[in-house]
Amino acid sequence: MSNSVSRIQFAGFEWIDIHIPDVSNLEAVANEFGLELYQLQDSFQIGHLPKYEKKGEEHFLILRAFTANLKKRITNINELSNKMAFFYNSNRLITLHRAQFDFLSAYPQAQSPEELMLYFVEKMTETFAAPAHFLSEKVDDFEKKIFVRKTSRVSMQELYYHKAHTRISRKLLQFTLTTVAQIKPEEQNVSLWQNIKDQLQGYLLTYDEVMDDSLNLMNTFLSVNAQKNNDAMRFLTLFSAIFLPLTFIVGVYGMNFEFMPELHWANGYGYVWLLIVLTGTVVVYWFKKINIL
Repeated sequence: MSNSVSRIQFAGFEWIDIHIPDVSNLEAVANEFGLELYQLQDSFQIGHLPKYEKKGEEHFLILRAFTANLKKRITNINELSNKMAFFYNSNRLITLHRAQFDFLSAYPQAQSPEELMLYFVEKMTETFAAPAHFLSEKVDDFEKKIFVRKTSRVSMQELYYHKAHTRISRKLLQFTLTTVAQIKPEEQNVSLWQNIKDQLQGYLLTYDEVMDDSLNLMNTFLSVNAQKNNDAMRFLTLFSAIFLPLTFIVGVYGMNFEFMPELHWANGYGYVWLLIVLTGTVVVYWFKKINIL
């Protein structure tokens, strides 16, 4: 697949959007658009975290947007998100990406490259809103299942993937906020820049709450399962304790020695049953009296 390049002229600057499905020809792209090769390589390096650099009048920014399927089991940052790189100065904005982003097709009539860049950054930030809501609702669903004794419908594996999804998203948002905070926008763009930071902080707060809830949920799940196991062991122990003396009685009278006098009793069978019932009743009564039953 070849690179796709679109050029859009604004009043006073140009936006060049480059879709690079094949990264084998980055050197040619760098030469064509006057970009530094190592920065271009960073833009498409697998797993590269958000970063910001400024060299003279040239600004370089990498950010990641949430692009994963919400129901997918996510364990790393590459499954969770995709990168976009920005190269901008006072005359032009260049965006580079491998994945397709819907928000690139609906752009405002910006007054400067920085304003357009911040608009795209805001849209990338907003991609974390739906996942935050989904993960929060998932926690509530887990809680309902656990506390109404339907833990069989919840697995530790599900809880692990939920926590992993939350943890990776939260760390990525922290890196994004740190990176965005390094940008020193022009005066007319400070309000938009501050709004992006406020959004990121709000999402971070939500993810922090979900993370805490996920950890508490795992502890609760383990506690509930441990309680269920304890209840089962308690029942089996009581069952064994009740039948232990009865088993002893049956074992004694199951012996067939020739000189056992009880063997010749006419009502011996009934007496043994009476002894079994009385013994069982006494054991149960005693357990109830000491609050074991």
